[in-house]
Amino acid sequence: MNNQRIQPGPDQESVWDYPRPPRLEDSPKHLQIIFNGIAIADTRRAKRVLETSHPPVYYLPPEDLKLEYLVKTTQGSYCEWKGRAIYYAVVVGDKQATNAAWSYPNPTPNFATIKDYLAFYPHLMDACYVDGEQVQPQPGNFYGGWITSDIVGPFKGGPGTWGW
Repeated sequence: MNNQRIQPGPDQESVWDYPRPPRLEDSPKHLQIIFNGIAIADTRRAKRVLETSHPPVYYLPPEDLKLEYLVKTTQGSYCEWKGRAIYYAVVVGDKQATNAAWSYPNPTPNFATIKDYLAFYPHLMDACYVDGEQVQPQPGNFYGGWITSDIVGPFKGGPGTWGW
């Protein structure tokens, strides 16, 4: 098992260079999410959270989502950095993904700009894209990171990450 940091190449980022506590930044990249044949998200106005050992988690503005396909669930969680999250199912036609998206209705001050933005677990969607590249989900299905060819690990949740 290789648990050594992968050296990033040109135009790549290593998740081991991301900060802790995490950093929030704007992302001008083109993001799309497809579920049951419908583009439920299409934006160039996302924000991404960068945290040591994690691929980026993208938060999308509600204005760029088809909110009619989201149904709030009873699931909740707490992040020490961002606060209390609420969850949504994605329902398109006869297909449903429960607790597939989450949001922070009252985030902590450092993450105030993601208030009501939504993040999605890519492993529960049919496809998620960053600038036309289909993302790979962060290993382990617990975290919501989006892996693209410009991000290197190893990633928390996967092999080589010291049992995380």
